[in-house]
Formats: sequence, C-alpha cells, structure tokens
Amino acid sequence: MAMAPPLQLDFELLLSIVLMVCCLVIVRSFWSGRKDGGQVLPPSPSTLPIIGNLHQLCRRRSHIHRRLQELAQRHGSLFLLRLGSVPILVVSSATIAEEVLKTQDHVLCSRPLQHTARGLLYGCRDLAFSPYGERWRQLRRIAALRLLSAKRVDSFRALREEEVASFLERIRAASARDREDDGGKRRGVNLSDLFVSLTYTVISKAAFGSKLGGMEPRAVRALMHETSNLLETVAVTDMFPRLRWVDWATGLDARVKRTARKLDAVIEGALREHEKSSGNTRDADDDDLLGDLLSAVKDGAMGVELDRTGVKALVLDFFLGGIDTTSKMMEWTMAELVKNPKEKEKVQAEVRQIMEGHESITEEQLGTMTRLQAAMKEALRLHPPVPLLVPREVIYDTKLHGYNILAKTRVLINAWAIGRDNKSWENAGSFWPERFVHNAIDYSGNKDFRFIPFGAGRRGCPGAGFATRLAELVLANILYHFDWKLPGDQHLESFELIESSGMSLGLKHPLVLVQNPYKHEL
Repeated sequence: MAMAPPLQLDFELLLSIVLMVCCLVIVRSFWSGRKDGGQVLPPSPSTLPIIGNLHQLCRRRSHIHRRLQELAQRHGSLFLLRLGSVPILVVSSATIAEEVLKTQDHVLCSRPLQHTARGLLYGCRDLAFSPYGERWRQLRRIAALRLLSAKRVDSFRALREEEVASFLERIRAASARDREDDGGKRRGVNLSDLFVSLTYTVISKAAFGSKLGGMEPRAVRALMHETSNLLETVAVTDMFPRLRWVDWATGLDARVKRTARKLDAVIEGALREHEKSSGNTRDADDDDLLGDLLSAVKDGAMGVELDRTGVKALVLDFFLGGIDTTSKMMEWTMAELVKNPKEKEKVQAEVRQIMEGHESITEEQLGTMTRLQAAMKEALRLHPPVPLLVPREVIYDTKLHGYNILAKTRVLINAWAIGRDNKSWENAGSFWPERFVHNAIDYSGNKDFRFIPFGAGRRGCPGAGFATRLAELVLANILYHFDWKLPGDQHLESFELIESSGMSLGLKHPLVLVQNPYKHEL
C-alpha cells in the first residue's frame, strides 16, 4: 500500500499569475536555469525566467509520468528540472534507481513538506509523508514489526476468506439481477466498484474491527479520488513560497480543508466506535490494527509517543493507501487478462487444475499458482499502483552518477518509465506474464530495481504483503468460479486500457464484464 503525489496544477491560472510576477521582477530574477557555482549538475531542459521548466509539464492531456519519460528520452535517465524555486531530480532507469533507493538511501530518504499533504495528513505526522528522522524511524518500526508483519498479515486470513466468499455472492447476485432486468441478456458486472467495496471492507475491518459507517463503494471512490487529486497537486506555495495567497485565492486551501474534515470524520468516528466497543479489555484491543497500535502506545514498548492525532495520521495511511492501490491492482490485472485472452486462458487453466475437486481456494494454494502471480506482477510492471513514487528530498549535498546533487533537491522516481524501459525489458510495452514465470523477482523492490511497484529501501511500502495477498486471493477465486468476457457486442479491439487521472492510476472507465459460471457452478 503506497501513496504518491504526481504533479498536478491548474496550469492556465497559475501561468497567468506567474507571468504577471515575471514582468515585475524579471530584471533581477533572470537565471540561466543553473546556479551551480562551478559544480557539475545533471543535464536539464532549458528553463524560463521565474517558472523554470513549468511550461514543459503543462500539457493538460498528458500524464506527468509520460511527459517525464519523454524528457528522459531526450535528456537522459537522470535529469534536473526546476519548478519555480524548487529543484527536482528525475530518475528513469533501474541502475540509477538502485543508487537512490539502496546505495545512497540514507542520504535521499527524507520527504518534502508538501502543502496539500500537510493539510490532509495532520501536518505530515503520518508514515508516508513524514520527513526522515527519529520519529519516522519509530513509526516505521511499529508498522513493519507490529502492524504489518508477515505474522500479522497471516492473522487476517479468516477475514480475507470470509469477505472474498461474500464478494463472490455479490457477483452472482449482480449477474442474476441483470438477467431478470434484461430478459435473460447479461449486461455485465461492474468489477471496479466491487473491487473497491471489497478492499474497503477488508481494510476497514482489519484496521478498525468493523466496516466504517457503511459507506457505499461510489462514496468511497469519490472520497479517494478527491484525496488523490489533492495529494498529487503541487500548490503554488510549494514552488513560490511568497505567493502563498494564490492557493487561498484559487480555492485550493478550501478544498484541502473540506476534504480533510471528511477524512477526519471517518477516522475519528472509527476511533470512537472502537473505544466504545473495546471498553477497558486488553484482549479486545488486540483484534485489529487500531487496537494493536493503541496497545503499543499504551505500553510505550515501541519507544514513541503518539497522541490521538498521531494515531489517526498513521491509521489514515493504511486506509488511503490500501484501498486505492489494492483495488486498482486487481482492476488492472483483470483488464489486461481480458485484453489478452490467451494469457487469461493460461492463468485460468492453472488455477482450475490446482483447484480441481475443491469448492474454495485457500491461501496455501496461492503459493503454487505461479502463472497467476506472474500475471499480477506483469500488470504491476505496466501499471504500478503509483507511477511516480512519493517524492524524496536530499538530506545533504552528495554525488549521484557523477553529478553534484544539492541538499533540499526533490527526487522523483518514475516507476512507470522504469517498468517500460526497453533497455531493461524485452517487448517492454507488451503484456507478457511469461517473463515472471521462472523469475524470482519479488514485490519488495530490493532485489531487482527494474520492478519497484511498491518502492524500495527505507521508504518501501510496508503494506505490500497485505495488498498482494488479498489481490491474489480475489483474482484466483474469480478466475476459478467464472468465465469472463466483454459485455454485449463489444469487440476486443475496441476495449482500450486508458489511464484515469489521479495519484493511483486506474482505468478511466469502470471495468464492466459479463460472467458465466464455471461448470462446477451449474
């Protein structure tokens, strides 16, 4: 589970304001794009006064990760941008990513304090956006050793299996309603909504012990989408600190406050409900992640003091990062399998061979489904949960790939571009799960930096194991119990995998498929 903010701006309004400022200060503020003091800086596209390279990222219909890939093809896999007064280092190759995420991880592992993240995430007191330091190390230790360890993930097995069984019944019910409403003709099942609903239920029950407020899938998606859009927004304040008033004038600050209130209401409500249900019994506190976290705080065993706000900030990371990225991981895998029916047949044949004679899939059996795991990895290679990893910030001056990198420089790692790099992957743009069938690459990102869907190093996502376990179980079940095809008269050629906007990229249009029960269902 991971969160990452690509760059998004109201470019037309921003450029108008900035150009007016340029007219007033251009004489004394003109720069060549590098104030290097004789140091060797990475190559950089040409810059404009004041705005730097902002104009080169202003294409409304182009996703930023794609635009950065285009710039990397011209300027190299390591290049420097300037957005206003902020230097940004862009990494687009596995070799340099390894140096950033492993060799010099201790130098390049802090976080910039982004304006929208501060407003939404309790002043960046969470784990994902917190600057590097002792407090972050203690939070990471709690997450990795107590909340999301392999043993803790295993403890939620019954919950996952129970909710997946309920998920299968919802698919059958939705299909039955379609037959009744449409005279026997099946219109299709909205898998995108069902994936969100399932992930929301599993994560909220694991985190809080109950389903949060009974929110509908579309309400959850709307809240996730709004939060995602705000977290990916680079505020004017981030680039031009003296123009803070612009974020107020454009309504960005009001949007942040409004969404922060909604998020806080969800988390605060869950916290109060948890306190009410658990009472004063220690055993009840240990059944879910929130109880485990409160116990850790109460005992003081983890060496960090967390007040109520700190607890909410940490839990909010799991809620936001887990729901969005996990559901979209399943969505992309199913979409790619439908788009590539021969690959779907291979995965489905494996699952059904392993499951022959059984009615339900257990998590022990998932380990033998190598083609299923390969298909998931291939979907993540092409569609990482977050195309640009959460920005890092250089702690002190260093050298990288022969270039001088100054402290406070922000670092963007284009995981999407690395996963599609023709120098690293054969037929990089094609969905070919076979490349992972006999390959030991795992999800951690620490063994092979060509594949970093959840980041790597100190800032790697601690929830990756939870997310992939749930996704594997869901996909194995729906491929075992049902045959899937496009609805109506839609042809495979017209089924386009178009990216949505947002922090975590999903399909632009919901994934709607028609299911037919497998023979053992009849």
